[in-house]
Amino acid sequence: MTDRTTYVSLAGVRLRGWTDAMVRDLLGTPDVQGRDPRRWSLAPVRLYLLARVEAVERTPEFAETAARCRARASAAGIHAERRRAAVLAAIRAEPIEVPLLPRPELERRAARHRHLLGARSPGPDPAAAPGGTPGGAAAASASGSAAAPPPAGALVRWQVSYLRHALSRYEALLDGLYGEAGRGEAERLLRRRLYEAIAAAYPSLARECRRRIAVER
Repeated sequence: MTDRTTYVSLAGVRLRGWTDAMVRDLLGTPDVQGRDPRRWSLAPVRLYLLARVEAVERTPEFAETAARCRARASAAGIHAERRRAAVLAAIRAEPIEVPLLPRPELERRAARHRHLLGARSPGPDPAAAPGGTPGGAAAASASGSAAAPPPAGALVRWQVSYLRHALSRYEALLDGLYGEAGRGEAERLLRRRLYEAIAAAYPSLARECRRRIAVER
């Protein structure tokens, strides 16, 4: 049995500041490798002699490699921060052009959009009020047939959803952001700007836009 005070695992080596590339280049093959019989995982156990790890850490080669890794990580972080700032600035500056439609036409398009979404989704209509018939009012409005009016507030929600979909081209402003924190911030800013533009173009939809800004954070 190996002495855990004598050996350090790959995870332990990483905690000491090593990258996988450094482990590969400076330590090479593990001193002990195999499966841990106490675990069901198929991942191999890789252990390195602690004395060998510490000896390598005292070499100039290790110091130089660690410095290069830190420099690369710092440069990547600076580049990501610059990209994030540039995207946020672009979102703030981009003019948002909302299509201006006569109210009957907007209602017709919104109902059709809601109907198409309902046809693709087997679940209940999320825009339907409790007790309403999912998709029924939307289908009737889209086809122009006579039917009971949509549940209270549903048509407003459909219109905002349709306009938000019509503005989806602005999501291209997010290209190049992959980090969870940076992209999440940019997505929230873009959503807020789109809903504010919709509210400015259609004051009757402003309350629903404000509700979505508050909810979709």
